[in-house]
Amino acid sequence: MRRRERGTSDRATNPVGTGSERPEASERGKRDRPWLMRTYAGHSTAEASNELYRRNLAKGQTGLSVAFDLPTQTGYDPDHVLARGEVGRVGVPVCHLGDMRRLFRDIPLERMNTSMTINATAMWLLALYQVVAEEQGADVSKLSGTTQNDIVKEYLSRGTHVFPPGPSLRLTTDVIAYTVANIPKWNPINICSYHLQEAGATPVQEIAYAMSTAVSVLDAVRDSGQVPPEKFGDVVARISFFVNAGVRFVEEMCKMRAFTRIWDRITRERYGVEEPRQRRFRYGVQVNSLGLTEAQPENNVQRIVLEMLAVTLSKDARARAVQLPAWNEALGLPRPWDQQWSLRIQQVLAYESDLLEYDDLFAGSHVVEAKTAELAEDAWAEIERIQEMGGAMAAVESGYLKSRLVASHAERRARIESGEEKIVGVNCFESTEPNPLTADLDTAIMTVDPAVEAEVVASLHRWRDERDEVRAQRALAELKRAAAGTVNLMPATLECARAGVTTGEWAWALRDVFGEYRAPTGVSSAPVTTPAEEGSTLAAVRAKVDATAAELGCGRLRLLVGKPGLDGHSNGAEQIAVRARDAGFEVVYQGIRLTPEQIVSAAVAEDVHCVGLSILSGSHAELVPDVLDRLRRAGAGEVPVIVGGIIPRADAEALRSAGVAAVFTPKDFGITEIIGRIVDEIRIANKLDPLEVPA
Repeated sequence: MRRRERGTSDRATNPVGTGSERPEASERGKRDRPWLMRTYAGHSTAEASNELYRRNLAKGQTGLSVAFDLPTQTGYDPDHVLARGEVGRVGVPVCHLGDMRRLFRDIPLERMNTSMTINATAMWLLALYQVVAEEQGADVSKLSGTTQNDIVKEYLSRGTHVFPPGPSLRLTTDVIAYTVANIPKWNPINICSYHLQEAGATPVQEIAYAMSTAVSVLDAVRDSGQVPPEKFGDVVARISFFVNAGVRFVEEMCKMRAFTRIWDRITRERYGVEEPRQRRFRYGVQVNSLGLTEAQPENNVQRIVLEMLAVTLSKDARARAVQLPAWNEALGLPRPWDQQWSLRIQQVLAYESDLLEYDDLFAGSHVVEAKTAELAEDAWAEIERIQEMGGAMAAVESGYLKSRLVASHAERRARIESGEEKIVGVNCFESTEPNPLTADLDTAIMTVDPAVEAEVVASLHRWRDERDEVRAQRALAELKRAAAGTVNLMPATLECARAGVTTGEWAWALRDVFGEYRAPTGVSSAPVTTPAEEGSTLAAVRAKVDATAAELGCGRLRLLVGKPGLDGHSNGAEQIAVRARDAGFEVVYQGIRLTPEQIVSAAVAEDVHCVGLSILSGSHAELVPDVLDRLRRAGAGEVPVIVGGIIPRADAEALRSAGVAAVFTPKDFGITEIIGRIVDEIRIANKLDPLEVPA
């Protein structure tokens, strides 16, 4: 995202700063320009998404934020077995140059600021974007926008990684070197702490892990030799960040001030960047989707507003681009009207209020200064700890970062379940009037027509049939040769784009050279965060687990937690796995991106007593019945299957009718109670009498 730059605060030789350097108060009535206003959007097809983008721009949106579907993000064509049920669900499918042309039809890219949430395949999507801009007659050097391109957080939280850490870092390095030389207004990486918070990160962990990632990336670019030392300040100047703002908006604002101070110190001391403008901390934000609730979803509106204030109230730490989720994202895919509501929230603050007429509102606040200093000092200590391990990539491979996130998330869930952390409408103030916004749940969210997938696959086949096959294969061969060497991969990728190569073909060519990577799950190494103390709910559930295992004569109950398809949001699956382990289950969890066939094979081989499937991408209607059918054919049809995810009511009823024992959605926040329900379903499936042990 290209954002209007701003000054950083508190130049200091320590991570905290003195708090003494403040700008002069601005003249009353001189308004700052508003931040870039975006909505994260894309679905079904390139044509449908293009129409949505043009409508949003006409409503006053000032930048685009493109959501790609999971096959596009993970380097699969829509006819691959793992893409089944995922095509067009959580974003737009872009399989080749033709799709990218249709996605941006009648949108002049030279004048647009486009953010693309893409990571493992960032180089590929940027190449397609550049070629479409060239076809429009644009001056490529004037293109502005962002490729997210932060692979570290994919290993830790979001799960759309493809290649091992080393090759992934090379791809990022090559994109940065290419854009600094050829697309100087482009942000080639958006180091993203957003998903770290959703995976359980504390503010200190958010800062420390994001900054450690930035250090790894900048070190790699410096050491690659692709950028002359005198141009390295230009690299630093194009590094941007994408952060999360939670509802604790005072702490979140202080977090952003701490981010600013630490970034200034790192860029000045580690990389010798003397130009203040190049050291500015530039960030965009999406406010926290993790905190949105299915229960009383109307409360999400005020949560979104508070979270937006955290990154806009303070001029010294104000976001340069903001995108807000919709109130109903915990229920399903938002409709255009829901996204419009979130855009209007931003516009009211920017254009009706007087916020942009004043200097920093918190200058001189001892409360804000103390909290900022605390966060900065604690984050700096964690950064140094990670550097002692060998940096962010080493901390990923060792499993340290993932296990810490899983533990932090488990601690937060435990606080919610105990009532220590209040969530209005969920664990307190639960009584409610009927909600007219959700009176008809089937129309309160948008659905993607299942026929879309077949249409996209048919279009892909036509594209392959009509392209110059010789040129496409020659381009793929050259890409492999480049990957096996040390040259920058962007030129070979651009030729693949022009030659009609598909997303899956580009990614498979690199898989052949680099291999694939399965990141640590963090489950086995996560510490016990919810002890089964006498008299606790967990102790009661553990008693049920032990009693049931004894009656079945199996030693321990075995639960398989599976994530079929391409959905990489594994936070829920990990929390179920950790709590089930603490309750006495033997847990089989192999991580993300499994086919139904692989899940059933593991269930049979491990002789499990229950299969739990976690799907948040909307592909449950396709994948869950497939798992059920394969279990029956494998002779394991009596094994109960439970499902968790963002599942509309009608779909939940259909899954239960198909044979699913239980369906859990975000309103079922009590993980220990869910584990107790799993034991009940195991007893029912094995025709055991109900236990009188409370859960």
